[in-house]
Amino acid sequence: MKKVLSSAYKFSSSWTGTIIIVLFLIFFVAQSFVIPSGSMKRTLLIGDFLFAKKFSYGIATPHLPWLEIPLLPDFNGNGHLIEGPKPQREDIVIFRYPKNEKIHYVKRCVAVGGDELIYADKKLLIHFHEGDAYIKKNYPQEKIKQLRGKLWVENPYMDKYPGIQYQPEGMNIFEALLQYYTYNKEIDMTPIMVDGLDSMVYEIGNNTINALYKKVEPDHFYMIGDNRDNSNDSRFWGSVPYRLIVGKPWLIYMSLEHRSYDQVLNGHGGGRDHAGLKRVCGNIAIDSKECEALWNKQRFTVRWGRVGRLIDSIQHEQPIQ
Repeated sequence: MKKVLSSAYKFSSSWTGTIIIVLFLIFFVAQSFVIPSGSMKRTLLIGDFLFAKKFSYGIATPHLPWLEIPLLPDFNGNGHLIEGPKPQREDIVIFRYPKNEKIHYVKRCVAVGGDELIYADKKLLIHFHEGDAYIKKNYPQEKIKQLRGKLWVENPYMDKYPGIQYQPEGMNIFEALLQYYTYNKEIDMTPIMVDGLDSMVYEIGNNTINALYKKVEPDHFYMIGDNRDNSNDSRFWGSVPYRLIVGKPWLIYMSLEHRSYDQVLNGHGGGRDHAGLKRVCGNIAIDSKECEALWNKQRFTVRWGRVGRLIDSIQHEQPIQ
């Protein structure tokens, strides 16, 4: 046993051993990610550095770090060497962007295969595939709506996760989706008219609509950012198949406010955050030199209240910014 331990120690102390161990951890155990955009703002912030558990949903086919080149064939046809549990509703999930699989996204899973969604301005209603009896048993009556002959739960997760918000930083995202549909036909949801839904009515061509509809495909997961009015997510480009699921955020090991004043004011390079400017500048106009100076003074500060926090616990609390 001593010889075995000694040999293992020598191997792990060598450059070759160190590289193999690090790659093994990255491929199969944990990987570092940084939040680059505000789509999960308040729950996860731009500049949050976090570790993700790579084994939460099975063992994904390993990719070469940075280059994101798969090191092995997809033997099982599902993107995983070992199939595991599937993402559940409410999970925050790291996955590969379906339009460019070299890019990682992080969003909340709001619906799974068979679920139906109705989305209107400031409203996300879900009919869970388990049916009306399941909805009555698990959700309070005040959140349940009778629409289109079945029961729907309105904004089912907002009470549980304080970081979920509807606070537009620019154009109304519901109207943006309608524009995408009108000119490009490239959104994932279908415009519909829902009788009895308290929502603004729009005209698209010869059709009158007040909502968007989607039924999630089997073995797919609908991912929407907690910052719902400022998120590029499944509403635009579709459900995420299991083969693209990577893991689950676990721990914030560093959180750094690094955005420039231009980014938070105008959104150049991502990160528009007028609420953040107002928090720093108080009653001073956010588009003033005085506000710019105050922002630059606190830029590159560490958000110590977030460092070392588990995602599973911090998402239930009032956001620490």
